[in-house]
Parts: sequence; structure tokens; C-alpha cells
Amino acid sequence: MIQATVERTQLSPQHSISRVIKGGWQLAGGHGPVHRQQALDDMRLYVQAGITTFDCADIYTGVEELIGGFLRQHRDDFRRAALPQVQVHTKYVPDLDVLPSLGRAGVEMAIDRSLQRLGIERLDLVQFHWWDYEVPGYVEVAEHLYDLQRAGKIKGVGLTNFDVPRLAQIVEAGVPVISNQVQYSVLDRRPGSGMFGFCARHGISLLCYGTVAGGLLSDRYLGLPRPEPPFENRSLAKYLLIIDEFGGWGLFQDLLAVLREVANRRRASIAAVATRYVLQKPGVAAAIVGARHAGHLPDTARLFDFCLDDEDLAAIRRVVDRARGPEGDVYTLERIRGGKHAAIMKYNLNKV
Repeated sequence: MIQATVERTQLSPQHSISRVIKGGWQLAGGHGPVHRQQALDDMRLYVQAGITTFDCADIYTGVEELIGGFLRQHRDDFRRAALPQVQVHTKYVPDLDVLPSLGRAGVEMAIDRSLQRLGIERLDLVQFHWWDYEVPGYVEVAEHLYDLQRAGKIKGVGLTNFDVPRLAQIVEAGVPVISNQVQYSVLDRRPGSGMFGFCARHGISLLCYGTVAGGLLSDRYLGLPRPEPPFENRSLAKYLLIIDEFGGWGLFQDLLAVLREVANRRRASIAAVATRYVLQKPGVAAAIVGARHAGHLPDTARLFDFCLDDEDLAAIRRVVDRARGPEGDVYTLERIRGGKHAAIMKYNLNKV
């Protein structure tokens, strides 16, 4: 068993989470074969290490059911406190095609489906995503989720990939948003363009994905040439585009070299330093670290054994200050229909 001290934080008075969240996208089949029993055994290892919060989505094929199987398998362990309680964050991502006709009944049907897949009576956190701001209705859907919270089907309402103006509209409508899941890393600092300040003023926590850029922010890529297609998974394609926005592979290699120097001082990995960089930002409640297996768990569990000091942060800043981008609000580049970032998106995954 891995012995670690994983920090915790409160998303709300009723909702405590681990500051590292086990991401579920890599278990949806797009990152290689998933072996069910191995995945279930790995979940237990994460929980035993103190990483008790899991992230999934209705569009992550089979992942809600997989986590539901883990919860059922260990129900007695949770009851006897042989295992700490698990928090499950899922996402509500209505297909692009249904946005124009989406009403309360459709929202409740999707929430009921997630409850059934997970085998639970109330969802800890539902994180709502909306593909196209040109289609009206996202404020109303957030209000429907709030209705379902008051009905007892949801503990907390969160958002994912919402920019500041649209987040503000939902908050102004009276929906008690407790979190926004956004992409944030040493490469992609778009939440700093206004999201941090807005969330601080309104008591909204940030849950950050992409902290290791799909594995590119790791020792594995230090000194290597830029990967060429075909890529082994969509994560590489997605985050290579972010590296292009950042300033290209050469600047990225400069960043990896500096992260390696910091990691040497901290007796850590590049991935750990990159994740720690995000966790030390004010307003960041947790980092979502996805993994298909538990091979990186010992490294992940060490995240709270060290901190980055002023010297470390200054060294990183000297490279980051040379970056060209990415620019704009969160997820803005990904919403440009026909653009290179949007080209890798799949908009109607609930049909699959």
C-alpha cells in the first residue's frame, strides 16, 4: 500500500475532496485497452493512497458504469470504514444536436441515467458543459440542474469549460455554482485572463485538467523531437496544438529543461513539478490527473511532499514569459468551429 498524505479541500461545507482527482477519460477506451478487473483494483489503490475523488462524464464510454461497479464491490468496505468514502464527480454534456430542443425533461433523464450507471441515489457533483454559445439555453439548463439539486438528486452544481461572461450569466441567474472545471497548466494559463478573479469573488473553485498536457509535460519527452502523426491517442493531438500556441517545440523543450532542474532540487518528476505548479495557484481546489492504470500513482501521491519556492517559480516564469499564448478566455480556441482545436472534438458522443 502506498503511504501518502494527500491534501483535502472543501468545495462546499458538505463536500470534501482530495486535491488530486483521479481522471476517468483514459478509461473510456480511446487511450488503449481497458481491463475491467485491473481498473477496479487500481481504483482501490488510489483510494487507499488518499486520492478519493474520481472524475468521469456521461460521454466517457463505460466509465460511469465502471466506477459504479467499484462502488458496489466495496460497499461493505465503505460502510465499515475499511476504505474512506469516495466522491464521484460526473459531467453532463448534452450532444450538440440536441441543444436547440433541450428542456427540463431531457436534463432530468440524463441525470437519472448517471445515477443508474453509478448505482447511487445522489450525484456528488454534476459539471455541465455547453458546446455552442450561439445556441441559447445554457442558463436554463443550469437552472434545471439547480432544481434537481433541490430535489435531492445532486449535491453540487458545477460547470466545465465555461468562460467568464457565460459563467457570470449563470451566477447572476441565481444558480449556486461551486466549481468550474477548466484546462490549466504551465503551458496553458488562460484562466489567468479573468477566471481566477471572478471565481475568487464568487466563491467558485477551479478544478483543473490538462496539468501534464496528456503526458507531454513529463521526463519522457525531454530531448525528443516533436511526435509525428499518427498519434497514439487524442490527448497527444490536443496538447500538441497547445504547445504550438505556447511557442512551438523548441520553447517547450526549454520549459522541460527548466522543469527538470526544478525537479532535481525537489527529488521529483517533471510531471509532479508541473502539477504542483497548478496546485499552488490561488483558487485551484484540485488537479485532475488521468491515468489508464496505477503505474504513476507513487509519483502522483508524492505531490504533497514538496512545494515550489520563489526560486523555482522564478525559473519557470523566465521561460513562460517568452510564450506567445494560448490567448483568450478558457476554451475559446476550442470553440472556433472549423478551427484546428475544434477539429479533434466529438460533439455527439451520447449517440454512440
